[in-house]
Amino acid sequence: MSLEKEAALLEAVLFLENEPVNMNYLSRVTGFDKAVVKQVLARYADELAGEGRGLSLAEIDGGYLLVPKEEFSEALRDNYGQKNEEKLSRAALETLSIIAYSQPLTRSEIENIRGVSVDGMMRLLLKKNLIKEVGKKDVPGKPLLYGTTREFLRLFRLKSIADLPKLDDVESDRFELNG
Repeated sequence: MSLEKEAALLEAVLFLENEPVNMNYLSRVTGFDKAVVKQVLARYADELAGEGRGLSLAEIDGGYLLVPKEEFSEALRDNYGQKNEEKLSRAALETLSIIAYSQPLTRSEIENIRGVSVDGMMRLLLKKNLIKEVGKKDVPGKPLLYGTTREFLRLFRLKSIADLPKLDDVESDRFELNG
């Protein structure tokens, strides 16, 4: 079955979107059955993976988004870089990785793991929309819980938090709460 017309419409929808869109949305906008959308997405991803193409189809948090291929990110950064692609300091990356691997957790839990105050890092990561408040811990004082955002997944090109690189035992111990 040739799906050229369906692929062209789906490509146009993905081109016009600047946030990941899920299968339900793509089905609703195009009028195609979800099975057809799934089939066309798979073919389109394979086509984009070929040589001579500048885009790839990224799956981010259950949605799909057209993004430049990784190999072109350096060349495009100066003119088309996103506000969140500014380099993060080592301290910011460490704080972000603690949240990513241990979420949800409170500010004091993050500080316990890092061993230093994280006020500045938390403000920076919240401002860059890489972390967000995800609830309150059910303990006295009800401190806020933090987790990563869809922007975090998008920046690091992850489908979900489960796609984070696995930690070895030593690294894993580093992200556990002390006491």
